[in-house]
Amino acid sequence: MRTLKRYTQTWPLDRPFVIARGASTSIDVIRVEIHQDGHVGTGESKPTPRYGHSVESVLEDIDEVSLAIEQGIDRQALLERLPAGPARNALDCALWSLECALEGVTPTARLGPPIGQEIVTAHTISIASPEDMAEAARKELAQGARLLKIKLNDEQVVERVHAVREAAPDVRLIIDANEAWAPEHVEQYCYALASLNVEMIEQPLPAGDDAMLADFSHPVSLCADESCHTRADVAHLKGRYEMINIKLDKSGGLTEALAMVEAAHEHGMAIMVGCMLGTSMAMRAALPVAARASIVDLDGPIWLSDDDTPALDYRNGWVRETRSP
Repeated sequence: MRTLKRYTQTWPLDRPFVIARGASTSIDVIRVEIHQDGHVGTGESKPTPRYGHSVESVLEDIDEVSLAIEQGIDRQALLERLPAGPARNALDCALWSLECALEGVTPTARLGPPIGQEIVTAHTISIASPEDMAEAARKELAQGARLLKIKLNDEQVVERVHAVREAAPDVRLIIDANEAWAPEHVEQYCYALASLNVEMIEQPLPAGDDAMLADFSHPVSLCADESCHTRADVAHLKGRYEMINIKLDKSGGLTEALAMVEAAHEHGMAIMVGCMLGTSMAMRAALPVAARASIVDLDGPIWLSDDDTPALDYRNGWVRETRSP
């Protein structure tokens, strides 16, 4: 017999996290535990208002299927019972975790990467003045960062990236515009940022208003984030983007995320794995996608003042799993 427990936690950040849509100084996450035969599976999600989710709505969605979970439905049945989003993510990851605990392995032991493998992860530079962003970049370099993800809005775009590039001349740079650019600016920004050796630009235009991306040859690869939630989104993004960003809170868990990897490869698109801010519990669940990705952005825990899941080790610009459950 299974039992399900769900609860919320608030985690303060050790510095403000600023993107085009606003700033955060703490995060609320929802955790799920599924107990069976002396074993427990765990999952974590973070509600995001951009997608219409709140702590209350996610808890309600979990409660809607809690009896079915306790009666034994599997991950495939869960895909049919709940839509993609953070509630399904927490439950799907908990079911993966439970399945593997019952077998005495971890999801990464089953799906990769091997425990201990070092995966380079982006370190995020949040929006500030060009000078402050350059200083933030220098601090990340001092921590060993090898890949910097620069958050931008539609102001001082080139100036901010130029400042970071001067502070970090030899590090890989990627950009996240979070849907903030005006359509008439996209092409000029792409060419300007290409001259600064930026290798990827994430979601320059609002989801649903990105058809124009197919109308010009962009010298920097573009990655769909807000425009891509599940495998059903992938086909119509081909020609606009070269890459998709898979986040478990968007896909509704690891099961759908792995299906998205297959769909992207079928359409000749590369994979980025990203995250909402969260603890190592949430990042650990995404490692099987990271093993299949060309760009990894799982730095959520390094923004927290504390992290209670020591199964991941962050240092020298990489992340690795350090232990079995």
